Amino acid sequence: MLTFLLQSINARATMLIGLESLLIASSLLVGASVVFGTQEAWSIVGTPDGFLRAALVVLVCQGCLYYADLYDLRIIADRRELVARTCHSLAAASLILALLYTLFPDVGIGPGVIVAAVFLVMGVIPGWRMLFESLVRRVAPRERLLIVGTNAAALGLATELTERRYSLGLEIVGFVIPGRAAAGQTAIRVLGNIDDIPDIVQQHRVDRVVVSLADARGQLPMERLLEMKMRGVAFDYLASVYERYTGKIAIENLRPSWLIFSGGFRATRRLLFVKRLLDIAFSLIALVLTAPIMLLVALAIRLTSPGPVLYHQQRVCEGGRVFTLHKFRSMRVDAEADCGAVWSHAGDTRTTPVGRFLRATRLDELPQLWNVLRGEMSLVGPRPERPEFVARLTEQIPYYGQRHVVKPGLTGWAQVRYAYGSSVEDAMEKLQYDLFYIKNLSLALDLLIVLSTLKTVLSRRGV
Repeated sequence: MLTFLLQSINARATMLIGLESLLIASSLLVGASVVFGTQEAWSIVGTPDGFLRAALVVLVCQGCLYYADLYDLRIIADRRELVARTCHSLAAASLILALLYTLFPDVGIGPGVIVAAVFLVMGVIPGWRMLFESLVRRVAPRERLLIVGTNAAALGLATELTERRYSLGLEIVGFVIPGRAAAGQTAIRVLGNIDDIPDIVQQHRVDRVVVSLADARGQLPMERLLEMKMRGVAFDYLASVYERYTGKIAIENLRPSWLIFSGGFRATRRLLFVKRLLDIAFSLIALVLTAPIMLLVALAIRLTSPGPVLYHQQRVCEGGRVFTLHKFRSMRVDAEADCGAVWSHAGDTRTTPVGRFLRATRLDELPQLWNVLRGEMSLVGPRPERPEFVARLTEQIPYYGQRHVVKPGLTGWAQVRYAYGSSVEDAMEKLQYDLFYIKNLSLALDLLIVLSTLKTVLSRRGV
């Protein structure tokens, strides 16, 4: 998990965040100078108390920029999207600061200062982002990778790294394939076969060779590769690199030995105990705070659709046990009368008008807090599936049963990283994220998922 976070928050992203924070703080100082004059501005912002007030402004602005996905460097490439998201996020930051200053007047700097600073930031941030993009495109890649193998996982990794090459500072120089096929005869950039690896590394200045054991087992020229290793060329398993950069575990051609001997998959009793305490505390507090909202939701369902307010459904939890999951009903009562158990999908006509709103805002999930309190679910974990689907998916997808070694969650890594699943292919994709979560189970990862869930809910993605 730590490795994945370090890859996500790399040197280039850290530079972007740090310099952007300085720009926001500088805009705040300029805004104070415009409103109060330079000397008075330094007396307001330059004191320890003023520094804390400025830090609050920077934190709120950075938080809104994060929730607008503006730290995904791929967004920068679209100029219109960049400007629109910057304006929306800073408008949200202004509203949040106005609310904070109304509730806590002592933390305020002054409405005129904030207005002036926000307008400055709206002009500075897009220009700075475009300059940053231009700079990172000109900086040479930090590491050049050669991929040995051309299976689906290898191609998926190459696609992911190519999309993020500027933020990660990586470059895929090409592929090596088993057998005697000649270079350049496929749609991808094949540089040769396994016997050519030493020459390819030298010719293309490769820093790391990523090996898919499914394609190259028993075919590698070990003595020559060992010599390359001694000269500074790094080697790594495809499964490890795939996990490190994508936040999921590739199950295609995955060997059980990698799961057994790789790090992770160790949920200590202390971790599980603390996780359970947090689940109890969160579910109790959330049930109390959301009680008025749940009453309004129940009333809306009752007035707009005949049938019960709550929907009770069998799901599979930890250890393969079956439990009853509770949700606000978002479909017609007879939704499965003709079709039986099927996945919901976009534009599903079985969903009621109120149900569409509940699903978009995730309010239909609130009764699951009772499942969390009872210990059948956790706040964070894999999504609980129906027994009918589990039986089918276990037969079709390798390692699918491993997702039941932990409690299912109200939210999870797969839920925030992938859209709502409605097919076997989607289930396979989400399983890769679930395995990553189980392997790297920690309170830090749970916190990251909760923060990402807030972003997903606010942006109404993955409905």
